[in-house]
Amino acid sequence: MSSPFHFPSLVWDEIIAIYLFLLGISAGATLLAVLLKRSSILASSDASRNNVIRSAAIIAPVSLIVGLTILIFHLTKPWTFWMLMFNYQPQSVMSMGVMLFQVYMLFLFLWLAIVFKQLLAEWIDRYIPALGFVKKIITLAEKVTNPIELILILLSVLLGAYTGFLLSALVSYPMLNNPVLPILFLASGTSSGIAALLLAIVWCCREPTHSASVSFLHKFETPVVLIELFLLFAFFVGLYFGGGQKTVSMVTAIGGGFWSWVFWIGVVLIGLLLPLVLNAISSADLKHRKGFIIFTALCTLFGVFCLRFFILYTGQMTLA
Repeated sequence: MSSPFHFPSLVWDEIIAIYLFLLGISAGATLLAVLLKRSSILASSDASRNNVIRSAAIIAPVSLIVGLTILIFHLTKPWTFWMLMFNYQPQSVMSMGVMLFQVYMLFLFLWLAIVFKQLLAEWIDRYIPALGFVKKIITLAEKVTNPIELILILLSVLLGAYTGFLLSALVSYPMLNNPVLPILFLASGTSSGIAALLLAIVWCCREPTHSASVSFLHKFETPVVLIELFLLFAFFVGLYFGGGQKTVSMVTAIGGGFWSWVFWIGVVLIGLLLPLVLNAISSADLKHRKGFIIFTALCTLFGVFCLRFFILYTGQMTLA
């Protein structure tokens, strides 16, 4: 029997939605951390002591690794996943994604090694002296920090957009085969990265809510939400004027039923409008309170999570 989570045309299920959600957080957190590192805020301070950088050092790789792990064990033959890492197929968006993950992780860990150079050197000297050559590699890499950071910014953007390209490659589904989807997922991934970093530094690291780092992240919140709203509008307008099954897919998605409620309440109301309105009408004192920041960040993460599920499931309900 068909249900919101089980229907005949369903190919990719909730594991893919969670995977896309975690990838977006990783890309967004890395992008914001590198931008903060390159900003004037940290120009004369030690980046390794900054809570945003420290949080991103955990959130970015862990969210990506967890996402890839659950995806691997969701495969039909999980123990042969390593073959994908050495057999690239240029015509396969999944294969190109594997290549992107590898390059992204390489530059991410290289950048983190440069940022936390002193800490790594102390660990190596104390626990694993045999790895002393690693310190020399980091010293050499430090000389090209600027190109590494620029490449990592590019890779973060590509990773955020890739989550949308992965779905848009499903040409049998008119709603998913949409050129706006990669940009929409990039924007929502950036939004989730900002929210995850705010939660980490305010809740876990006890960062002062009036700090320069919190203010830096706040500067991106409203513009990114407005961009998301515009992209959602463009996404559905394109479907509406696309005619045929594209219009049918739009009506199926937001015209009523379980997933329509997920969209209007979870994505639009809680995830987008509520944080936007609260930030617009609240006083400066309220906006810098710990509880307010945590609440709006949780709303954003919930909205992005709902968006991933909504797009994945409703996108597969209508065939071309």
